[in-house]
Amino acid sequence: MKSSFSKVETFLDHRFTHLIIGGGTAGLVVAARISENPDLTVGVLEAGPAAFDERRINVPGRFGESLGSEYDWKFETVAQSGVNGRTSPWARGRVLGGSSALNFMTWNRGNREDYDAWEELGNEGWGWDGLLPFFKKSEHLHRSDADHQIRHQSHFDAEFHGTNGPLQTVYSLEYGASHQYWHATFHNLGVDTNRSHFSGSNVGVWTSLGSVDPATRERSYSATAYYRPHADRANLVLLTEAFVREVVLQRVEGEWVAKGARFVHGNEEYVVHTEGEVIICAGSVQSPQLLELSGIGNPRVLQAAGIDVKVDNPNVGENLQDHLMTAMVYEINSEIMTNEAVRADPLLADAADATYATSQSGIRTAIPSSVAYLPFSHFIPTSDLSALASTLLKDHTASSSLRQRILAQRFLSERPLGQIEFNFDVSNYSPYFASLPGKRYATMMMMLQYPFSKGSVHIPPMKDGQVTTSDDKPVIDPQYYGGPGGQLDFLMMVASQKLAHKICSTKPLSDIILSRVFPPPAPAPNPHHQDREKNEEDEVFATWVRDTTVTDWHPVGTCAMGRGAHTHTDINDGFVVDGRLRVYGVHGLRVVDASVMPLQISAHLQATVYAIAEKGASMILEDWGGKNVSGDGKGG
Repeated sequence: MKSSFSKVETFLDHRFTHLIIGGGTAGLVVAARISENPDLTVGVLEAGPAAFDERRINVPGRFGESLGSEYDWKFETVAQSGVNGRTSPWARGRVLGGSSALNFMTWNRGNREDYDAWEELGNEGWGWDGLLPFFKKSEHLHRSDADHQIRHQSHFDAEFHGTNGPLQTVYSLEYGASHQYWHATFHNLGVDTNRSHFSGSNVGVWTSLGSVDPATRERSYSATAYYRPHADRANLVLLTEAFVREVVLQRVEGEWVAKGARFVHGNEEYVVHTEGEVIICAGSVQSPQLLELSGIGNPRVLQAAGIDVKVDNPNVGENLQDHLMTAMVYEINSEIMTNEAVRADPLLADAADATYATSQSGIRTAIPSSVAYLPFSHFIPTSDLSALASTLLKDHTASSSLRQRILAQRFLSERPLGQIEFNFDVSNYSPYFASLPGKRYATMMMMLQYPFSKGSVHIPPMKDGQVTTSDDKPVIDPQYYGGPGGQLDFLMMVASQKLAHKICSTKPLSDIILSRVFPPPAPAPNPHHQDREKNEEDEVFATWVRDTTVTDWHPVGTCAMGRGAHTHTDINDGFVVDGRLRVYGVHGLRVVDASVMPLQISAHLQATVYAIAEKGASMILEDWGGKNVSGDGKGG
């Protein structure tokens, strides 16, 4: 493999047909696929280092240890009025492989309707049927045997999985102590096991696949799966620790054309040129940031930052959607081994490391895998949902934007959709609850899948007369529980806590639980004041949701894909890229990452981002083969 990949002088000597900004989850997929054509030369600029030997990344059971580390951009939201003025850390990967190196390795897909909605927004070929081949192309599923399926409910439907892709997926060898009770508990609540949750419906209870290589029991991510096997290709050139300032745009015959990028490496500034396209793969936070720094965006935002306006598109950085999460903590039997206990005790950690090193087994291979997705109608009467919608979705009417109407339709969908995710694991996952010595804990996490809350990511205004640069962290404002429909998000999260506690109070899962410790329970019921006690528990949950909601690290939508003029028509339904991922108003510039997702999906994001990147790379190769290097740049 190339040492340190490329030196900057060597990198600049190449004549690139394609320049990719961001060697993360999507960027390395695009780079690997485009460079399969030996006539094309691909350059990749990645701000972070490579970390192939980093155990905090590679060892599955050490998930989460890299958050807040040198491999994290360490972003933070602005204060959110919907969560009592709190800010929230937003982890994003600053390392080769991006956030695929930091995530918790959950591998799943959304519902068929999630992707069909993208196609409804004018993106031909981006529905479920059009994306499924690319889901499969990215994946190499390693099937569980019959015994594993019986013991761990590790079911699959081979028709909907790939078996030849670069990204390795497998069911875990080891599971947390609670997983053996997970399915039976939901069965006792009338929820069936979904034996084919990759086939277009994730509703039900199931065991999650993980992005782990069974040969080594190490994380499988874009750097190891897509880049490392092809690192010696002469036409694939990577420069790490290269921090991009802006896309270089030039006027050609009255049109803006992407010609390269200006970047910093080793405290020196350089410009690299491309003869074909610039492809931004910097994620939902930094892709809109780069567009704005390059003069593409809302004139008000750009002028405040001291940036010359080149393309007026007020949709850049808007439409931010995230999965909101809460983490309810329970004390469990102190004899149960947890990841948290291993990390806190050097002796336990050494023993776990030794087991992992010698046999690739033990707790260091375990990742959270107890999952259930449910529709609101499972625990809220349909009449109540309709009443809430009529009161709180007045702005989501026939005259609303198509995206708003789709969200309202999802809320009242007759077909069950996974509107809320439940994920249980042994350990304390809450940033707001401090574990007590000698105690063992488990956490029930709940994630809202289709939020009405919608925010933005923008570059900040100038400070002390200095023009904003990429050194200035973007302003992240997800508007948690804010805006039209935000109150509905809040009420659904409060209602979900009640179901979560009911799940944890149901056998056999309840057999390992001693008590709920966060939030503390309301006072014990008084037989003469049942209604008052019920209301007190409701108030506990309502206050607690405001006080503890955090991100589930799944931001999308800030460079939304769709058909529609971008400036002087319906701004609410405007977009940033077209269905071939070309930036409106610029030739030779695309965005390929989670930021192009126009609507949130009911799933963890990584499998979908790999599919987006596979499809995007296919489109780029098609356009190059048709000698349409830059497309029409205006979305047609």
